[in-house]
Amino acid sequence: MKKVVIIHGNGGCTNQVNWIPWLKAELVKNNIKVIAPTMPDNVEAKASIWLPYMHDKLQCDENTIIVGHSSGAVAAMRYAEQYKILGSVLVAACYTDLGYKSERISGYYDAPWRWNAIKNNQPWIVQFASNDDPFIPIKEAQHIHEQLSSDYYEFTDQAHFMDKTIPQLVSIIMKKLE
Repeated sequence: MKKVVIIHGNGGCTNQVNWIPWLKAELVKNNIKVIAPTMPDNVEAKASIWLPYMHDKLQCDENTIIVGHSSGAVAAMRYAEQYKILGSVLVAACYTDLGYKSERISGYYDAPWRWNAIKNNQPWIVQFASNDDPFIPIKEAQHIHEQLSSDYYEFTDQAHFMDKTIPQLVSIIMKKLE
């Protein structure tokens, strides 16, 4: 059975912040199975905790779309380096620690990125970025897009995508599930 797993960001985020409850409700209305947990270690979001949790507890597999926000998007990319998934939606993703100790602690940036593995382990990747993001420079998102050949949506007014909705998400996910 196909499912959508939504992974929030770090810094104490939960499954109740930003657009996550809205997206879950919209997808459930469309008879989509959705898992949107509050991740363990939600402050530092360590790869050593999140990636096994995604595999063992959330059972992300070739029938799973991973929707990740910020650190959740980074986790989605690192997960796809190792495992096949149905696809991913990366919202406000970065590929460096941005010079922040709080990002470096996660361990996501310790190894070189295996861009080809990320691409080869899923048939499609969608990416959302905004050039007014106060945390992630747009060059980060553009680099990821260049490496992954993602379906790329760049906004001018979404900051770090912390609003209660991102209307395009539902239609894009529904189309990918067809």
